[in-house]
This record gives sequence, C-alpha cells and structure tokens, in this order.
Amino acid sequence: MDNGYSTDPGDGADAPAGAEERKTLPTTAGQTSPDNPWPLHHFASVLKNHIERAPETWIEGQLLEANVRNGHAYLTMRDVDVENSLSVTVWRSTMDRLETKPQVGARVVARIKPNLYLKTGRLSMNASDLRPVGLGDLLARLERLRQALGAQGLFDVDRKRPLPLLPQRIGLITGRDSDAEKDVIRNATLRWPGVEFEVRNTAVQGVNAVGEVMAALAELDRLPEVDVVVIARGGGALEDLLPFSSEELVRAVAAAGTPVVSAIGHEADRPILDDVADVRASTPTDAAKRIVPDVAEERQGIAEARLRLDRAVYNLVEREGQRLEALRTRPVLAAPEAMIDSRAEDVARAADRNRTAARLAVDRAGTDLRHLRAQIRQLSPQHTLDRGYAVVQIDPQAAAPAGGLEPGDIVRDATAVPHGAGLLVRVAVGSLDATVTATHANNT
Repeated sequence: MDNGYSTDPGDGADAPAGAEERKTLPTTAGQTSPDNPWPLHHFASVLKNHIERAPETWIEGQLLEANVRNGHAYLTMRDVDVENSLSVTVWRSTMDRLETKPQVGARVVARIKPNLYLKTGRLSMNASDLRPVGLGDLLARLERLRQALGAQGLFDVDRKRPLPLLPQRIGLITGRDSDAEKDVIRNATLRWPGVEFEVRNTAVQGVNAVGEVMAALAELDRLPEVDVVVIARGGGALEDLLPFSSEELVRAVAAAGTPVVSAIGHEADRPILDDVADVRASTPTDAAKRIVPDVAEERQGIAEARLRLDRAVYNLVEREGQRLEALRTRPVLAAPEAMIDSRAEDVARAADRNRTAARLAVDRAGTDLRHLRAQIRQLSPQHTLDRGYAVVQIDPQAAAPAGGLEPGDIVRDATAVPHGAGLLVRVAVGSLDATVTATHANNT
C-alpha cells in the first residue's frame, strides 16, 4: 500500500456496484484522479477499515466535560501538559462496569479504540475501560520518573552550580500577582534594598504551565545580566504541582546555563524540579534568603571584622613593643660599648701574642742561621785554605798545556802536568804564579 488507502477485497467496500465498475475502480488512493475518483462510500469504507485496524490504547488526561445521557457518557479529555483535547465515548455497557462515574476535573486513564461512523463520517474514540488516577498512582509514577532521571545523572551534586554572592539581577518566574512573587521580592528587598528583578509571569498550574515556564526560563537564561533564576509557586494540591515534575521542564532546568533556584509549594512539597535545581528552597520566602545576603548581617559582619582587625593590630603592636623592650634591656643593647671594649681587649691580647710569637720565631731562626753559617764556614774552601792548604790550577791566561788539561782546570794529579806549564796557586790570602820544574809521583 502506498501513502494513500488501498481497495483490499476485505476492506468493507460493500456498496452496490457492478463487476464492470469494480474493475475500473482505482486500486489505491494515489491512483485516483478527477476523471476516475473513488465513490464516497468506498472511501469511507476504506478509511473505516484503516482506522479500526489501530489497536486499543491507554491514554491519560483530565476530564473537561462529562455528559451522561441515556446511560452513555460523552467525555472531553484534555492533556495534562499541552493544550490538546479529545472526545471520548463510553457506552452504557462499559458505564455499568465502572466503579466510579466520570466527573469533570478528574484525572483518568482510558482504554480507547478509534471508530468511524459511516453514516455521518464522524470519528469517535470508544472507551472500553475508564479508571481514575489516584494519588498513590501519581506518586508512584513520579517516583519512577525521579529514579530514571536520577540514574541519568541529572541530580548529581557535582553538576550543581553555586549561587553568586551578590547577583546583579534576579530572574523570577512565578504566577501573575501571586503571593509567591510578593514574598520573594519583598523579602529579598528587605534583605538587600538594591536588588533588581527580571520578572516573568506564567501559568503555574494547568496545561499551559510547563510550556510557559520553559519559555520564560529560556528567555531569562539568554539575558547576560541575569545571574540567577528563581522558579516560585505557592502551595497547592499534588495535582496542581504536577507541572513542576514534568520531564520536559526538568530537562530544561538541567540544560540551563544560569543557576536555578526551586521554590515550589511548602516545606512538605517536593516536586522533581527541587532535585534538578541548583538550590532547593523550601518556600518562596526561603528562596529570598538564599539568593541575596542580609545587608544588616553583612554590616554587622563588617563591623565585627573591623573590631577583630583592630584587636589583632593592637595585639601585634603590643607584642612587638614588648619584644623591643626586652631587646633593649639586654646587656648588649643597654651598654653596647662593653661589647666593643671586650672585643678591643681580645684584639690587644691577640696582637701581643702575635708579636711575642713573631719575636720568638725570629730568635729561633737567627740561632739556626748562626749554626748554619758556622757549619758552612767549617765546610767552605776558604777554611781549608786558612789551615795552610792551597788550590793549584792551570794558569787560565796561559795556552793549554800538553796532557789533556785545559786552562783553569784544578790540578789533582801532579804527574798529569807537563814540565814548564804555568800554574796559579791560591792560598788563604792571595795567589801565586808558578812554573812546573819537576813532578813527583807520591806525597813524600
């Protein structure tokens, strides 16, 4: 079958027509044309067959109308979150089985199946069962949603953002001229007179609440001067607070870039919005206390801090003065010249010791020098000459004699000096020139 309807042999097309007409009838809706259309009854039959193939479905909503005539109930159900409604018919056979009769404003679930009445072409939803949604059912459903969102990490503490110490401007989403709006603004202004608000009035219950609150949140989140957003509503029945447990609103708050404070209902009320918000306030008044500091408390805190600072400075100066006084009473500061005198005496004693040590060292060195001089003199050639010995050399001024000796050489072997060689004889005092006339082989 294409994007239209088809003429299945079992589609209920039971209009009187000849075999020739059925042969020329388009097979599908897409094959129809101005020259070859479907008869109205054929289209209605095909449409009825297509609609009634839909399975029975459980739906949930709130009853806007509940008219009972001749045992049949003609209801109008509205979605709890958006502005959608649907007509539902409950036939007498089903009404007889119901434990409670439908009432306007009640929240119900119905098992419906679509039906097309061929005679008038009217589409209706026939309910085979209708049950009121009790408080326990609502709580159980909310708890399942809370657990599912928590498992996705939407309530984790590490993703919650801290509130600014002093917000520049506060976004407030609440009902028009509501007590919650007055409580937040009045208490915040009393605590910090300079606080500024960006107020967005929305529906806070009913089918329009979720959409309007989400739109206001998105608008405030885009304003750079808004540092925190407060969603506030007074107390009410569980059904009245259901919009603040909407999954769409909860996810919108989790995705917001601005910190969000939830102030819904009273202390005992806890919609799912409280879990995903960055800060949960038990009441609108509590929200005002959380978003701005108390100017009186801040002034008192500043005064106390100044007193503590003054006391700390005074104590510091006092302690340092005592330390200075203690230092001044020490001997080294009471008579500083004593330290110089004692050091001068030490220097004088050290100088005396150095002079004495130097004198002794010089005396010892002089004695050693005299001993060394005596030893050297005993070993010197002059001392030997003084004893009567002489030093004989080949005359340095003469030509080199035979025998391999050179001028100036000392004569140690008399036989090595040739006859006639000139000699220089050194004695203790002076020297003599001599000429060799004879040599002797021994000392005799």
